[in-house]
Amino acid sequence: MADDTHGWTAAPGAAERARSVLAAAWSCAVTAEGTREELVGAHGVTDDGGVLLQVPEDSVLLAAAICAPRGEPSAVLEFADVAPVPVRDRVRARLWLAGWFSVRDGHLAFRPTRVVLRQRSGALVVDAGEFAAAAPDPLAAAEARLLTHLADCHADAVERLTRLVDPGSLHGAVRVRPLAVDRHGLTLRIERVRSGGDVRLPFHTPADDVSQLTERLHVLLAQASAASCPRPLQRQRADGDR
Repeated sequence: MADDTHGWTAAPGAAERARSVLAAAWSCAVTAEGTREELVGAHGVTDDGGVLLQVPEDSVLLAAAICAPRGEPSAVLEFADVAPVPVRDRVRARLWLAGWFSVRDGHLAFRPTRVVLRQRSGALVVDAGEFAAAAPDPLAAAEARLLTHLADCHADAVERLTRLVDPGSLHGAVRVRPLAVDRHGLTLRIERVRSGGDVRLPFHTPADDVSQLTERLHVLLAQASAASCPRPLQRQRADGDR
């Protein structure tokens, strides 16, 4: 799927993006000591990006942590960032943390020493110190609710925002959906029959909470209302809609 572009594309840095994926994830896959476990709703995150896992007493992971020769078995944690709005190719990013487990108050405490973030643009290694010092995007916890509401209740507003998109990026478009939002801007997914791309609409200044986000979106909509109207989207169902 080819990327579309839209002028200035202010966006979170890699460390902030990685911390946002970690903060919003509800599940993770853990690989350690030759085993792999899928955990749902079982992890928390410390201020410095460490992960606390709550596992059953008979978990292989807990046994490995207790029995490891050095008391700290190595492990890899994988988190998927899935778009809350149904679109083709819903996984927006994947985050891998490699590091060490220790047992703390009946929990597994994971200390990452290597961080890899994979987005559509490719994979990159995030400095572990920068990852620990970074904070997640302030809208990360509310993003799913905000995007779902925008898609379900304000489809007309989403289509109006396409007036801010280069007409060439809309060629053959059958549907436009809100894909992501962060303090720096809104990303739209432009779907064509068998392809598509993403367009970034940056805010004029970052939004640090939901009320500021509402104001930033109103500014974009006002700009869209003042812009010339592009060719209407073709009214077809995009392939791969799930």
